[in-house]
Amino acid sequence: MPKANELTPDETSASDLDRLSAEAQRALADAAKQIEAAVQQGLEQLRAQSRVAADAASQQIEDASEYVSEQVRTRPLAATGLALGVGVVIGLLLAQQTRR
Repeated sequence: MPKANELTPDETSASDLDRLSAEAQRALADAAKQIEAAVQQGLEQLRAQSRVAADAASQQIEDASEYVSEQVRTRPLAATGLALGVGVVIGLLLAQQTRR
């Protein structure tokens, strides 16, 4: 004997199955919409954070460029010597790699 909540095979009809199927489809569609909305919101937040980080990095690069330009203008011989030294070090490193 079935319990009060259970349906017997005779009570289960095609319309009940159709109704259950439609409810399941609606639930899945609603869940898909919620997931899509959450993903869109996450993407928007990521874009905003990326813009902020890019702006900050751009400002830091601009500040560093201004500082280097100022130092080159105030000490041109030191800047030339530094550039020459860096070039020599890079040349030596590249020459050692080609020997290996």
